[in-house]
Amino acid sequence: MSATDPRVFTVARNPDPLSKLPFLIRLPLPTGALVLKAGDRWPRTAKVYCHREVTWPDDAEIVEEVPVRSCVRRGQAIDLVLDRGRENRSQVIFTTIRGREGIFWQSPKTTRTSRPAVRVPVRRASGLGEVAIAVDTREHYPYRFARQRSRTYRRALPAGDYGVEHDGGIVAAVERKSIQDLAKSLVDGSLTYAFAELANLERAAVVVEDRYGAIFKLDFVAPGFIADLLGALQVRYPNVPIVFCDTRPLAEEWTFRFLGAALAHVQSAPS
Repeated sequence: MSATDPRVFTVARNPDPLSKLPFLIRLPLPTGALVLKAGDRWPRTAKVYCHREVTWPDDAEIVEEVPVRSCVRRGQAIDLVLDRGRENRSQVIFTTIRGREGIFWQSPKTTRTSRPAVRVPVRRASGLGEVAIAVDTREHYPYRFARQRSRTYRRALPAGDYGVEHDGGIVAAVERKSIQDLAKSLVDGSLTYAFAELANLERAAVVVEDRYGAIFKLDFVAPGFIADLLGALQVRYPNVPIVFCDTRPLAEEWTFRFLGAALAHVQSAPS
């Protein structure tokens, strides 16, 4: 790997001795690499302030190179997902401070620190036989799909809590949320990172085990605040629908139908 590899995220020491930002980071965007001066090599304990750099120096001392799963700009943010187990998700946020551009690099951990958290019928899916549904290894108290024509198995999913496979790859996924978990992950910012990963799949959705009106009845949060956050997130990731399904059994049923339909669509597509 090298700093010129478009699939690699690169960190180097800033060769400018007068700069207060000791590191350089190279973001491999599809439209071309973006080089930033950064206050740290990763946002571990706080957001990292960054500033644009014109070019990547030829004599830069490389500190770290990591393969990239995804690096996409969406509006005022760049979603970066690295191909490693830990410290793999972050965002670069572009804003304006007193008329000047401000750039901040944050991770799910630093986002939670800066924004504290607030405390069906049995039948086949889309004409298929038994649907094999992958359940993420981190999912607690998962759906069993006992009323549906399906079987489940555990595996680590790249995104979401439930998914279906075709030709060895995940072709659709669903993230499950209770109304309390939805509100918490919206406020602490962690849901944004989940959406960034789901958006990399061709078919993905978030299912909520409650009615939409429940977000206006939450304790410890102003009415409409969660709705505003949810609306902004849906606009930012329009290819990941948010579906409210009244109850957990209905959410389980919807998940089964969605995954079954996605699998049937992929299997029927011409090769």
